[in-house]
Amino acid sequence: MGAGHAHKLYRSGSSPVHALPPHTKLAATFAFVVVVVSTPREAMWAFGAYAVLLGVVAAVARVPAGFLLKRLLIEVPFVAFAVLLPFVAEGERTEVLGMSLSVSGLWGAWNVLAKGTLGVAASVLLASTTELRELLLGLQRLKLPPLLVQIASFMIRYGDLITDEMRRMRIARESRGFEARGVRHWGVLAKSAGALFIRSYERGERVHLAMVSRGYAGVMPVIDEVTASRAQWSYALALPCAALVVCLLGWSL
Repeated sequence: MGAGHAHKLYRSGSSPVHALPPHTKLAATFAFVVVVVSTPREAMWAFGAYAVLLGVVAAVARVPAGFLLKRLLIEVPFVAFAVLLPFVAEGERTEVLGMSLSVSGLWGAWNVLAKGTLGVAASVLLASTTELRELLLGLQRLKLPPLLVQIASFMIRYGDLITDEMRRMRIARESRGFEARGVRHWGVLAKSAGALFIRSYERGERVHLAMVSRGYAGVMPVIDEVTASRAQWSYALALPCAALVVCLLGWSL
């Protein structure tokens, strides 16, 4: 598994969270998100407790709040959707700042914002403390279908190459005086997209033939065997276990 490219979300460090095996962090993040989603939306205090738990993890991982908040901007489209819910949802209405809003829409907006933000924050913390190559090894260790792991590995490995190919094609167009200004230039852009697809397909064929010539038979060799001790599992699962306690309290109160 050679997809060792660094990504923009990763923040190099030597914290205890960085040192945990990747499959333990993947399992802990997934369990945490499941617990958050299972929490009743009326238990607002519970979501505050989840945010505190994530804040503790970020502090232990030495991930600055600014770094985390900037990466949370990825959920802006979902925020826009949530803001619209109180206006378009049907049912009982209530007055808020002179506006007639749907009660169910308000609850729905809160549900999307709270659970979505916590889920994204947990994912960003995972990505900021785990390299891409380690994530793939963790998925492999968790017995994700090998074909899916291989596809993800090739996407990571060759994504930069395809992007660089697009950049070279753009420079070639601009060096010939081309500048997309309207609908009449869409044809040129469509041809460029088609050429990029053909080049990518041909590259994939060459890579596949090269792999087959080196003995590839559908399964990638496992170079690094990732293992985790019982103590490491205990550290990783502390977050979802604490969240589960909060969730149970939320259902009981």
